[in-house]
Amino acid sequence: MIELKKFWWMIKKELISLKRHPSRLVSILVFPIIMILLFGYGMGGEMTDLPIVVVSQSHGDLTDLTLDTIKTTDTYRVVDVIDDQNKAENMVDSGEVKAAIIMPKDYDDTNSSSQKAVTLYLDSSDQMASQILDSATQAIFSKLSNMVAAGSVTAVSENSTAAPSLSHQLSNFKDDISLHINRIYGNIKYIDFLVPAVLGMTVMMSCMMGMGATIAGERETGELARLFMTPTSVSTVIGGKIASKLLIELVRALILIIMAILLFNVSIKGGLLQTFIVLVFGALCFVGFGIMLSARTQTQEDYAQIVLPFSLPMMFVSGVFYPIETMPWIFQKIAYLFPLTYLNDAMRAVMLKGQTLGDVWLDLVILVGYTLLFFIIGVKRFNRDI
Repeated sequence: MIELKKFWWMIKKELISLKRHPSRLVSILVFPIIMILLFGYGMGGEMTDLPIVVVSQSHGDLTDLTLDTIKTTDTYRVVDVIDDQNKAENMVDSGEVKAAIIMPKDYDDTNSSSQKAVTLYLDSSDQMASQILDSATQAIFSKLSNMVAAGSVTAVSENSTAAPSLSHQLSNFKDDISLHINRIYGNIKYIDFLVPAVLGMTVMMSCMMGMGATIAGERETGELARLFMTPTSVSTVIGGKIASKLLIELVRALILIIMAILLFNVSIKGGLLQTFIVLVFGALCFVGFGIMLSARTQTQEDYAQIVLPFSLPMMFVSGVFYPIETMPWIFQKIAYLFPLTYLNDAMRAVMLKGQTLGDVWLDLVILVGYTLLFFIIGVKRFNRDI
């Protein structure tokens, strides 16, 4: 039989307890708002404004029409129009743009009897973006090819409002423009795109949640109090916990990599050792993140409520499941505040592109910077008093 008076006192007790833990209260109120925003806007929206460069080595009606069509297609964001093919390819290789559309010198040559060969130089490591660019570019040049065969280019180019829509549904014409697609990293499957980021995400979650059990959990059970009864410095305690946790997570990371290779036949173009080293940088960073968050939390429940508003948004916004380009611009900017974004970028560069640690030095430097920041804040804020 429930005693109603005591029953309401129990509810009041829990609410008072919640009031005494403002971080937990804020998390309960704010976290649902964050999650609905991420699900609504961050989970694979329409992919538009993908950065590309156009190489135009010719002049004429067809060139003008092609440039107008490309510039007014929502899929693309034309960063530049240049005539240097090597420069354009370097921009794709460096990740500055997702693709280069290369129109040759004879593109507007009406006297040429051969097909006009256009090249799409494509960064295929971003599997979803490359698929969109592939299909959009093929559609554009298929329609342009029909228009060339129909002899309607000059008429259309004189009407700028008609050029973007390409509303002519012409058929039964030979293809006068051929599109060659150069996927510079080969054909990348979605699982290949997904695995590097999932490895990084797994290391992030295990490091951050593990530090909650190590610091906040031991503070709650009193183990930390007994440890500090000995003449031990804060840096020694934290250093020992970092080393042990890092060792555990690196073994876990190695198992993850091996299982990804065995189960999903994932290829690691940059080599197993370099992939492992990148994960070491990530593990150190997120162990530091966990120490910073657990520095003053008294219980594991408090720690869990604090860590979730950081870890789950990072999973959605940092490009684990969908490219960052699918998200609203504000989320794209926020993504580059999260260390997981840089870990994902380095992992995909090594595993999919075959790049070396020297090629991803900027991502690694940023991860080291975050690591130092987290450790410094964690040590300074660490609550030794139990």
